[in-house]
Amino acid sequence: MEKAHSVTLTLQQLAEMSGGELTGDAAQVVSGAASLAEAMEGEITFFADPRYLPLLRKTRASAAFVPADFSEAIQPAQIRVAHPAKAFQQVVVAFAPRPIRFAPGVHATAVVAEEAQLGARVSIQPHAVIEAGARIGDDTVIGANSYVGHEVVIGAHCMIYPQVAIRERSIIGSRVILHSGAVIGADGFGFEIVEGRPQKIPQIGIVQIDDDVEIGANVTIDRAKFGRTWIKQGVKIDNLVQIAHNVVIGSHSVIAAQAGIAGSSRVGDQVMIGGQVGVTGHVEIGDRNMVAAKAGVSKNLPPDGGAWWSTPAIPLREAKEQLAWIHRLGKLFARVKALEKKLGM
Repeated sequence: MEKAHSVTLTLQQLAEMSGGELTGDAAQVVSGAASLAEAMEGEITFFADPRYLPLLRKTRASAAFVPADFSEAIQPAQIRVAHPAKAFQQVVVAFAPRPIRFAPGVHATAVVAEEAQLGARVSIQPHAVIEAGARIGDDTVIGANSYVGHEVVIGAHCMIYPQVAIRERSIIGSRVILHSGAVIGADGFGFEIVEGRPQKIPQIGIVQIDDDVEIGANVTIDRAKFGRTWIKQGVKIDNLVQIAHNVVIGSHSVIAAQAGIAGSSRVGDQVMIGGQVGVTGHVEIGDRNMVAAKAGVSKNLPPDGGAWWSTPAIPLREAKEQLAWIHRLGKLFARVKALEKKLGM
């Protein structure tokens, strides 16, 4: 594993990197980046929202990215740019430590079946288990205490963090990131009520995760009853999300934390699903929709339908109008009571 490195840049270098206009000492050295509230001397921060002007005035940062039209005199040096947040992100990347690299090979405590196939430069970390028939592509890392089940296929350049479970016959593409605690391919929640008792229905399908997908910590993606549960290319899933059996998530969609998608539902391409959204089973969310936090989707949403909110989900503007009316009910009730009193009712 490579050691962490430190980076220092002058304000002149930062101004050139961001295409900004510097007001301050061009030779001053900066060695880190942080928020307005947390930045210390020797670090740079950014200011993009007028609500945070009091924090900018009090920040201990040595420099700040500010909007091009910012004119107030402040203690830190200023770099005026068109997009302070974007410029700051560039700097954060420059200051970031080098990625951790794991040496190829199989740790002495790992258990790898003889029938498993490992590609070039694969790294198997302590106490990982690789079952028979599994195939792991070049340059993939299997983290400590992770489990790769029978006949699982994992592509190249994947990062499987510690304590991930990938159940039998799951298919994982290339450049996939699975964060700790993720469970891929557990049985779908399939039961049939027989004589008043739930009887388990065999779940014989698989999970397929395509290239360039990132799965957050403690996400659960259930195997299909038959066929596949399918996470398509470029999907990003936040922590603590539940994807049920036979669900399809379209390419480049994004799902925030604690959302749950019930069985056999289909989410289109480039869909954004907010935190704690619930999607009932057997519905379709068309391409390029946005479902706001805590909404409940109980019927199909057409492609390019815009933003949705509330339970059941309705167009966002309509949901806001309804909420505004609800907030007015107290005043309306008081007016009705006053009229009733005036009329002697």
